[in-house]
Amino acid sequence: MLDLHHVREQLQQVEAALRTRDPGLALDDFRKLDQTRRALLVEVERLKKTRNESSRDIGQLIQQGAAAEPLRAEVRKLGERIAELERALEQAQEELERLLHRLPNLPHSSVPLGRSAADNPVLREWGAKPVFDFEPRDHADLGPALGLLDFERAARISGARFALYVGEGARLERALIQFMLDLHTREHGYTEVLPPFMVNAGSLFGTGQLPKFEEDLFKVTPGDYYLIPTAEVPVTNIHADEILEPERLPIAYCAYTPCFRSEAGSYGKEVRGLIRQHQFNKVELVRFAEPGDSWNQLERLTGHAEEVLRRLALPYRVVTLCTGDLGFSAAKTYDLEVWLPSQRAFREISSCSNFTDFQARRAKIRYRPQGQKKTTFVHTLNGSGLAVGRTLVAILENFQERDGSIVIPEALRPYMDGRERIP
Repeated sequence: MLDLHHVREQLQQVEAALRTRDPGLALDDFRKLDQTRRALLVEVERLKKTRNESSRDIGQLIQQGAAAEPLRAEVRKLGERIAELERALEQAQEELERLLHRLPNLPHSSVPLGRSAADNPVLREWGAKPVFDFEPRDHADLGPALGLLDFERAARISGARFALYVGEGARLERALIQFMLDLHTREHGYTEVLPPFMVNAGSLFGTGQLPKFEEDLFKVTPGDYYLIPTAEVPVTNIHADEILEPERLPIAYCAYTPCFRSEAGSYGKEVRGLIRQHQFNKVELVRFAEPGDSWNQLERLTGHAEEVLRRLALPYRVVTLCTGDLGFSAAKTYDLEVWLPSQRAFREISSCSNFTDFQARRAKIRYRPQGQKKTTFVHTLNGSGLAVGRTLVAILENFQERDGSIVIPEALRPYMDGRERIP
């Protein structure tokens, strides 16, 4: 959430920055409502001053033995009018905050201008794309052919956009999860957590999914619970409503969770296979940092996600999201895109973002800077380290052989009893 005072005092600059994300975004409603609020506040203060002066006059009349009842009646009317205006003022303030809740974060000055993903510049590329002497197959064909994935039975169990992992397919998914968690905890310094997979509306508000993106969530009834769309939600809210001591920062957590998304809309070919599922596994990285250190932390977190792809020898590239492609809560985002031979294209496998104080303000996550009494908001960051299903997709497609077998990346072999290939 943006700082209300900053939006109010720098309205033109804020509006200009937000229009780099969405040219149609205007703050006219905010401007009118804030003008109304200011006018109400001025009138309330004027009437309170008049009431105070009249109250002093009543005291003097009583001392002089003069009739004070007519003035008392006026003071009572003033009190009723003030109460009425204060209710209107409170309502205007609440409406301002509701408008604020739906405004996205301000892009960082280093974010390139652009309208869509087509405008995202490539920052770097790593690894050689595999060269095949045969036509590479899609993972949605390879998985079922090897008995690793069963989409038909998953559809009978649950419906479209679900997968059943079978035998070595389930084991490979589990191996990827364990490999990622081991790498991040043993070498990158993250503390592993296993959070709840259901959260309340307050937690989703804290990270920015509510109120704007409720249609993308699975709500659990009865009760005020939602299935998590990402571990970012419960893990970021570990420190909601807390004041952190500066010596604890930066704090780094990693978590494996399943994730649940309605994925409303049509995605064409992306619906096939594991690319866009209602339920999928992910290892998430979350960091809390002091404002002056958060941009260094973004580079560090992105490097940790990249290291997973490097260890698995999967070719990938890093792109910087332009202003028009930024997520709602992000001030800056790097997308990691892995090469998929069947599509002859790079596909997103991780988004690494700095949210500055946008989430912390909503979730009330603060810290007390060294030597100061006043608290301020921390900066929050997160990134996938990685999306597990999409990593499995990349392995199946990049390490496929002519005979249909799959070479297991060396980094995963200790988690697969030393096996070198499937089958």
